[in-house]
Amino acid sequence: MKFGGTHAAMAGPSGMGGAAKSDDFKYARMEAGIPETLYPGATPVENTLRLGFIRKVYGILSAQMVLTAIVSGFVALTPGVQGWIAANPGLHMLSAFMPIITLVPLMCYRNQHPLNLGLLTLFTLAMAFSVGIITSMFSGVVVFQALLITAVVTTSLTIYTFVGVRKGQDFGYLGPMCFAGIMTMLVGGLVFSFFPMGADGRFIFALFGAGLFSTYIVYDTNELILRHSVDEYVSASVSLYLDIINLFIKLLQILQHLQGGRD
Repeated sequence: MKFGGTHAAMAGPSGMGGAAKSDDFKYARMEAGIPETLYPGATPVENTLRLGFIRKVYGILSAQMVLTAIVSGFVALTPGVQGWIAANPGLHMLSAFMPIITLVPLMCYRNQHPLNLGLLTLFTLAMAFSVGIITSMFSGVVVFQALLITAVVTTSLTIYTFVGVRKGQDFGYLGPMCFAGIMTMLVGGLVFSFFPMGADGRFIFALFGAGLFSTYIVYDTNELILRHSVDEYVSASVSLYLDIINLFIKLLQILQHLQGGRD
């Protein structure tokens, strides 16, 4: 008993001293303008390059979200545009395929600057038009709630991933699960287009989609920190952009169902 107590007494001050030294070292780095390491083992040069890459990706992503909000809001809230869309039913089909059509050349030339930024803008406009048509089918209250929840979930999951990676976690193991999930959604969507699943089935499908794209936010943020080349800023921003937009759409469907819109 005496030995154990002495051992504990010796370990206590030593541990506290180590923690104090660690804190002093961290504060000294902060005062010197040295950024905190993104992940264990990163050299100062790697850390600086990666931080610059991350800032660039989130800058592009922010621009995409602003452009999407402006264009989709204009499409959803302008009566003249709504009348034009109603008079041309083919626009619904066009809005579904245009993002895919514009995504193909974007991925082919994603590393060719400045062509990649031009194609990225075109892709974002196509997505924004599609989102505008989708949001016009929902009430303003549902759209606002979905926006708020999307912002909170995205921010929370992003912070969670950054903190986890800084502590040495690697969420790369989510990749196969995400792939299996997206294949399930693609095949399920194809099947349900021929065999309607009803309101409850669509609700369950939307719940699954919301969970899947939330998982994708963690996975793609992890890849942004650990694996993307610093030249892959377009690929990284597109991945996160699609995660957020798809999460928002699934939340629209979920909230619509919960508020009684069971068409």
